[in-house]
Parts: sequence; structure tokens; C-alpha cells
Amino acid sequence: MLFRFLQIPVMPAAPAEPDSVAAPARELSNLKNMSLDDLMARLVNDLVEFAIHLAIAILVFYVGKFIIKKLYHVTASILTRRNVERSLSTFVLSLVRIVLYFILIVTVIGILGINTSSFIAIFASVGVAIGMALSGTLQNFAGGVLILLLKPYKIGDYIEAQGFSGTVTEIQIFSTVICTPDNKSILIPNGGLSTGSINNWSKQEYRRVQWDVGISYGDDFDHAAQVIHSILDSEPLIVRAGGEDVPKGSQEKPQEEKNEEAESKKGWLRMVFSRHREKLREREERQAAAVEALLSRPVTDPTVNISELADSSVNLVVRAWARSSDYWTVYYNVISRIYSELPRKGVSFPFPQMDVHIVSTSATSPAATPK
Repeated sequence: MLFRFLQIPVMPAAPAEPDSVAAPARELSNLKNMSLDDLMARLVNDLVEFAIHLAIAILVFYVGKFIIKKLYHVTASILTRRNVERSLSTFVLSLVRIVLYFILIVTVIGILGINTSSFIAIFASVGVAIGMALSGTLQNFAGGVLILLLKPYKIGDYIEAQGFSGTVTEIQIFSTVICTPDNKSILIPNGGLSTGSINNWSKQEYRRVQWDVGISYGDDFDHAAQVIHSILDSEPLIVRAGGEDVPKGSQEKPQEEKNEEAESKKGWLRMVFSRHREKLREREERQAAAVEALLSRPVTDPTVNISELADSSVNLVVRAWARSSDYWTVYYNVISRIYSELPRKGVSFPFPQMDVHIVSTSATSPAATPK
């Protein structure tokens, strides 16, 4: 018998199952071997443990929601005090809220005992797929972020870009809305605006206005220039050299006194920080003034010059400076007055004309004599 027992072939040992497969099998076998009382006790313990985790997750959710609201309001107040662009502040606040709520949801899921790594992997894969499908849209999104950060234009500026021109009424994340002079709303994608050229007519405070006027040959240029200068002198919206600056001392002194009174009511710590900020602001103003001193001042007095001796007229170029907001008002006022007042002062506007000189040549031939 012992011999027969020794002759029994030994079966090879089964390979060890991985933990992910063996653990549920062991758990199932343990449940089968448990009595009803043990099973009920374990079920009650699991329910109590899940209820505790659920209560903690709900508490964390509401506490986190309260903290997110506080952080949202603090961020909004900081952006308001810093005078950040309204579109940029809206984008930043939305981004802050989305990121904080995402972190809160992942935290709550982890408290409930669910593996969060799979959720993060799913969100990452979905983000990659959406990014590949919406590459053009994401380009516009990136362009909108660059526009809001770099601020090549702002709401209310008159710009010319992508073949359109108009006043910017709204800067969105994906597009910019402009209103044309004939009251049409046009949406321009931010991707092309961030990479293309933009002509911002409202960026500078002053603009040069130019009129091209033609007078007849034989008219006195000095007299015509004198009449045009009188028209420009009587226009109140035209700015002259040295007259565009407003003295700042009279405006800043009352504000400084108010700041000193406000600082006297603060504590010493706030006073120290406020004085430090004041010194930084003064330093930035001095640097800006030094840079502005290096730049040439564009505003000059009105000028009237001869630009061209054309075929039918002597063309004059009239130039003056005005604020950017008053550009078209000055242009239309002056051009209408030039048309109405120059003829009354003896200066005529020529019509296109061509002088034709006819030279008569008579052919001299010997008179025919009868034979």
C-alpha cells in the first residue's frame, strides 16, 4: 500500500492567483462559511462604517463649499480693488471655482472609499480627446486668455482687424464682439486676433486729423492758408502744442490729504504697509514719467502746406491734432467750414480740366491755272 501511495503521480501546484482575483474569491468563500448571525453582524458593521464615512463626506462637502464661496468672494474683491478688466476677472473667477470644486469632489469621493486614481485617469483621457477634437476652439481659448492678459485693446476701443473695424463691445473667452459704425455686431475669433495685426485707433489719447484741399492755379496760397488757419483757430476741439497737459498738482493734493487722514485712523501695521505701497507707487510713477520724457511729443500746432502741384489744382494738406474721441467731430466740422468759407474769401475749388490748344495750319498750294 505504501508502494502504491508512493507511485501516485504528484500533480503540479496551481499558479498563485493575483491578489485582485484571489481577494474577491476568498471573500466569497468566507461569506459562504459564515453563519447568519455573523453575516448580519458584519452587514451592520459595514453599514455603520459607510454611514460614518457618508456623514464625514457630507460634512466635508458643505464645509468645502463654504470655504470655496469665501475664497471666491476674496478673489473677486482683490480683482475689483486692482481694477482688473471685467472679462479677465470673470474668467479668473470661473476658473478658480471650477478647480476648487473639482478638488472638493475628488476629496469627497476619496472619503467614501472609492479609488480616485481611476477618476483622474478618466478625466485626463477625456480632456485629451476633447483637446484633439476642439483644437481650433482651444486656439481661440488660448487667444482669448492672451488678449485678456496682454490687453492689446479693451472694451470701448475702436479697432481694425481681420478685415473688420468697429467698437469693441465685449471680450469673450473664444471671440471678440465689435459693433460697426452701421450698428452691426461682428464676432471675430480670438485665435486670429492674438496672432494677427490689430489697428487700435483708441490706444493713443490724441490723433492727427488731415484734410486734403485743392485750390485753383492763380489763387494766393498765403491768403488761402490764412483763411484755413482762422477756421482751425475757431474750432474748440483742436488741441495745440503745450495745451494738452492738465496740471496734476491741483488734482492730487486733496487726494493726498484724504489718504493721510485715512492712514491716521489705521493701526501702525496697516500704516507701515500703506506707506510701503505708496513708495512703490511713487517709484512706478517716476519711472513712467522718465520713459514719457524720452518719447517725442506728437501734438503740434495746426499746419497748412502745399503737398502737390496737380494737373488741375494746387493741393494743400491741412493737419491738426485732436483727442481720439473727438476725431470725427473735428474732421466733419472743419471740412464743412472749408467748403463754405473759402469761396466767400475769394478762394475757388477747381474742376478737373484740360486745356486744348488748336493750331490751324493752312496748306499752301499753287493755284490751279486754266489752260
